[in-house]
Amino acid sequence: MQLRHLKTIHPQQEGIAKVTSICWSPNNKRVAIVTTDRVVHLFDENGDRRDKFSTKPADAARVRNYMVRGMAWSPDSAKLAVAQSDNIVFVYKLGTEWGDRKSICNKFHQQSSITCVCWPSEHPHEVVFGLAEGKVKIGQLRSNRPLTLYSTDSYVVSCCSKVDGNGILSGHLDGTVYRFIFDESGRGALQTQVCQHTCVPYALAWGESICCAGNDQKVVFYDNDGLVLQHFDFSTDESQREFTVAAANPSGEAVVVGSFNRFHTFAYNPRAAVWEQAGVKAVDNLYTVTALGWKADGSRLCVGSLCGGVELYDACIHRYRYRGKFEFTYVSVSTVIVKRLANGARIVLKSHFGYEVTKINIYEDRFLIAHTPETLLMGDLDTCKLSEVPWQATSKEKFLFDNERVCVICTNAELTIVEYGRNEVLGSCRTEYMNPHQLSVKIKALPLSPAAAAAAAAAAAAAAAANG
Repeated sequence: MQLRHLKTIHPQQEGIAKVTSICWSPNNKRVAIVTTDRVVHLFDENGDRRDKFSTKPADAARVRNYMVRGMAWSPDSAKLAVAQSDNIVFVYKLGTEWGDRKSICNKFHQQSSITCVCWPSEHPHEVVFGLAEGKVKIGQLRSNRPLTLYSTDSYVVSCCSKVDGNGILSGHLDGTVYRFIFDESGRGALQTQVCQHTCVPYALAWGESICCAGNDQKVVFYDNDGLVLQHFDFSTDESQREFTVAAANPSGEAVVVGSFNRFHTFAYNPRAAVWEQAGVKAVDNLYTVTALGWKADGSRLCVGSLCGGVELYDACIHRYRYRGKFEFTYVSVSTVIVKRLANGARIVLKSHFGYEVTKINIYEDRFLIAHTPETLLMGDLDTCKLSEVPWQATSKEKFLFDNERVCVICTNAELTIVEYGRNEVLGSCRTEYMNPHQLSVKIKALPLSPAAAAAAAAAAAAAAAANG
């Protein structure tokens, strides 16, 4: 993966003005940045500042001597959780558009300082935060009540969520790392100590593997059960300082780990099932990297430093143009950003199973077909609806796009119908009639059951045969 500097979106200050948190909204439209001045600055996706607001103390009558320890966007990009050292987590309702009214919709008061926060993408009404007393709690937005997920005897120094949004990790001062997995009801199903790291895991990320790093100048990758997969030892490099923060990109296939005046990039090679060092970005006078934030589509990275500077980087494996009308940007082997050059409209093509995208075609300047070794991806660039279904490519597929809601696939005398936006086959049948003028497809507004969908496909094929 290559990181290319784009611009400085927040200049460095004189003295220490630590950037304590950076986070991108899931809809890719906004990035929130906060420093020790306790003011949240909101930038658009191009790095231009559009708004800001001051955070509130837990007790308005006391001196404003708290710090913002972390921030996290809600999965719908409408709310922002702000974790503060004065024993409180505020949830601000910001809306999804610039200029929407701001308000505080939730407050979670605690008995000790809040040290970190994350918001699992599969749990829109529950925000997770760690405490100085060693507890990891979950704030329930609907009831405005915090619940304890689990308790330890060690200060929580870091936390992060799994890229699929169904689990969290917490790193502790004694070097332990705990894992918590949510069950389908959103309550705890499994909490366990996953590993004992060699130092305090200040830098913690959970992508394809668990990444831990700290002041021993080593980066260690663990599997989900805590077994060491790989480790990278930089302790013999005299210019290398301790690692301070880590962040996995949205696909989980790349991890950036920050230290002093530099940050390291590690990329996962799915074919060899190993992590590889993809490069080191050294920046003079950057000072200690204190915050990292990936854009939700994986195309950009924000790097914040001890002196308040925030740098914006473009991230990709490679990019190329398609027929002079579209640009494909590979941000990981399983994620490609397709951009229409005429108007800048974009869609993120991603394999939900993590398979490598091997081939992409666009038909009628609108309909997208992409292949992976095990699946087929279909999309409508106008509606931004995508589907992925299991598929064994034969190179003899014929695609019909007469109906805007579905993709009709013809191969080996079999007709398959997939509705855009649904990751399942709507119906399939055997037929020799593949002429689009002899085929009619009608889909009800309400989702069909698998049996009804199959019956609808069979009826369509029968009608086509009758017309033939």
